[in-house]
Amino acid sequence: MTVNSLLVANRGEIAVRVFRTARALGLATVAVHSDPDEHALHVRDADAAVRLPGAAPADTYLRGDLIIKAALAAGADAVHPGYGFLSENAAFAREVKAAGLTWIGPPPEAIEAMASKTRAKELMRTAGVPLLEPVDPATATAADLPLLLKAAAGGGGRGMRVVRDLDQLKEALDAAAAEARSAFGDGEVFAEPYVERGRHVEVQILADAHGTVWALGTRDCSLQRRHQKVIEEAPAPGLPESLRDSLHEAAVAAARAVSYQGAGTVEFLVTADGRPYFLEMNTRLQVEHPVTEAVFGLDLVALQLRIAEGAALPLTPPAPGGHAVEARLYAEDPARDWRPQTGVLHTLAVPGEVRVDTGFTDGDEVGIHYDPMLAKVVAHAPTRAEAVRVLAHALAGARIHGLTTNRELLVRSLRHPEFAAGQPDTGFYERHLPALTEGTPDATLSALAAALAEAAPAADAPLAARLGGWRNVRSQPQTRRYTAAGTEYEVAYHPVSHPGVRVLSAGPALVTLEVDGIRRLFHVKQNSNNPDLYVDSVLGAHTLTPVPRFADPQDRTEPGSLLAPMPGTVVRIAEGLAPGTRVTAGQPLLWLEAMKMEHRILAPASGTLTALHATTGRQVEFGALLAVVQEETTS
Repeated sequence: MTVNSLLVANRGEIAVRVFRTARALGLATVAVHSDPDEHALHVRDADAAVRLPGAAPADTYLRGDLIIKAALAAGADAVHPGYGFLSENAAFAREVKAAGLTWIGPPPEAIEAMASKTRAKELMRTAGVPLLEPVDPATATAADLPLLLKAAAGGGGRGMRVVRDLDQLKEALDAAAAEARSAFGDGEVFAEPYVERGRHVEVQILADAHGTVWALGTRDCSLQRRHQKVIEEAPAPGLPESLRDSLHEAAVAAARAVSYQGAGTVEFLVTADGRPYFLEMNTRLQVEHPVTEAVFGLDLVALQLRIAEGAALPLTPPAPGGHAVEARLYAEDPARDWRPQTGVLHTLAVPGEVRVDTGFTDGDEVGIHYDPMLAKVVAHAPTRAEAVRVLAHALAGARIHGLTTNRELLVRSLRHPEFAAGQPDTGFYERHLPALTEGTPDATLSALAAALAEAAPAADAPLAARLGGWRNVRSQPQTRRYTAAGTEYEVAYHPVSHPGVRVLSAGPALVTLEVDGIRRLFHVKQNSNNPDLYVDSVLGAHTLTPVPRFADPQDRTEPGSLLAPMPGTVVRIAEGLAPGTRVTAGQPLLWLEAMKMEHRILAPASGTLTALHATTGRQVEFGALLAVVQEETTS
């Protein structure tokens, strides 16, 4: 069979990445999109696009029937599922094939066999793959602690709990089952020993329909937050050759046990003393597949397509070379419980010889409906130390404007002595997060650069304005105030009165300062529709918000103001609620939906609603003013 037109049943970064390979192979490309994704990069990148009406994943990217209908209508003859959504849904794979389309993935029977972690483990036990012995929660004792509770039907950290106290076991089981039922439609939960300071090591496998199975080295994915990966690398560092061989053999045995075809990943937990245990098999492409591509010089998506067309793999894979490290850049605030961020991404630019896989370009909106990952940044070099150094340098020099991200955390993680030593483990952030997120670089020099850039005439300004921008005569000192990361900075910029600082040049986009005899460049980004200024230099990246010279009373937050505790969508307003309505303390006034959960906004006190800024269906950012309640006074 030959594929000529490919629909990607996914969105964002992975859809863009698959389209890139499809174009290189001469295939026409078809995107699907929800309403919030109407103008997304993956839609703009495809030859054709089909709307999936609605916003929620359950109404759009999880509707296999609509996706198959879209493929047929657009003339696609194959479907690539990407990862997430329907990528490991055996029923969807069968429906794709039944519709006469080519499925770019493993056989539905293999997906089904590995869909339940409990059933998969029994299959692996028969195949001789090493396993952690399960623990029956009903008979667990203190000697079994700590325990890890896991959802049988899913991943991504959903339905997962660590239990260190038997008194908390029942509550944790109920909570894990409820979360698993909500996320995967299956509340089955199982328990196994929780391995302290274990390493998450996985093996990329690739198999064809002719009996050839490749084990494409190892990856370490131990740096995780909320059981979700943040930094991945290949090969996994510090493993004895005998352990690598054992992992490869176990992964191949797992693939052969289910007659696997295509790309997949077999995941293991490696204990501190070097014992490996099977965790699960992901019957799809992984987010971190670029590090394996870099080390082996392969295009795994191209190989997926060729295998689906019936091609045979060579008997042995190419030899690996060098080391690759990938960091996931998220729109989130690690210092505030990893709170996701939404809004306009004004700039995303990463310098250097690195690979950047992203679903966004400058000016795109980051919404509330989907994963907050902005990009994956990958560095490849002859040695691990060099790859880590290159990646950290590229991230530190990246220009990311408009949203709070985990960029600083990534840079600090890559430069942390424990990570540099090559022995990462899954408890890294549990131990080091406070130190990795504390403090922000001083923004005084960035504030000075911002003030100089604001005062500098534009390059296309009239000659008189450009000549008059700087005068070598005494005048009234000019000052400017900004806030950055909650701190206010006041700088004198005309004349500059900062010790050890001399202005070498100043333009709207670039300011050059001599600081204690060292020349420093400050890149300044100003947007006509946004008051914030973004300043990037080797001394740090800062978002600077000008403080008005005369504060507008309307800008002050009134007592009794109800602010959005996170980005989300207003899904409900209390019946009859309007300005002038009397409310009582603790009364639910609004319901905000964020990250698939509803949050109630309660009246802070008894009194009168004096303002209502929220409307049903409106998306709001963190801190947005929703309503104001004037507290009643008592005589």
